[in-house]
Amino acid sequence: MGQCGYFSGKLLPEAFDTSGVGPYHARAMGNPLRERRTAAEWASGQQVIEIAEQIGSFDGLAEIVEADLAALDAEKIPSAWRENVIHGELQFGFADSKHRVVTMTGDASVVVDAVCQRCLEAFQLTLKIEPRLLLLGPQEEAEGYDEFEVWELEESAFRPLDAVQEMLIMALPFAALHDNMADCKVLSNESEIAEKVTTPFADLRSQMKQNQ
Repeated sequence: MGQCGYFSGKLLPEAFDTSGVGPYHARAMGNPLRERRTAAEWASGQQVIEIAEQIGSFDGLAEIVEADLAALDAEKIPSAWRENVIHGELQFGFADSKHRVVTMTGDASVVVDAVCQRCLEAFQLTLKIEPRLLLLGPQEEAEGYDEFEVWELEESAFRPLDAVQEMLIMALPFAALHDNMADCKVLSNESEIAEKVTTPFADLRSQMKQNQ
């Protein structure tokens, strides 16, 4: 994915601040979003990852968007929907002074092309997430951190990309609708539409909840 902070293990000129204080933004030499590390390894250097990557690089999210757009006639499908860019930043650290409870915070946003379930026309939908997570293993517990949400890791090592992708998928609406009624070609009762319509967003999001 695009330009990301990455710790190479070598102190290179202009790569990052060598003062030893605070987080660093290292020169991108790999793709940290796709790297697998333990939560403690991500947090040990106060890792910061800049996100600037196209939807097409997030396979799961791209699959859902593609399935939704498949409802349109071929000529109405936006040609460059995979090129929409996910922007954001992730920061890793510890919530406690003993460096036992790992946190992942940050934000990410993207504009996805979707199908309005009222008028069945393509429109652009903005997704935003602001994770404040405690990264805990299956047998780990942490109390007294009510400002964070627990994110249970199935394995000791994980990819930040997987967490960001899952949160963006969960941010998708069950039934995508124009925010502005004036932009919608069909005026109807929104609550009735939401009850009657089944979309790929709803199907796949429901499956994810069942698997948790």
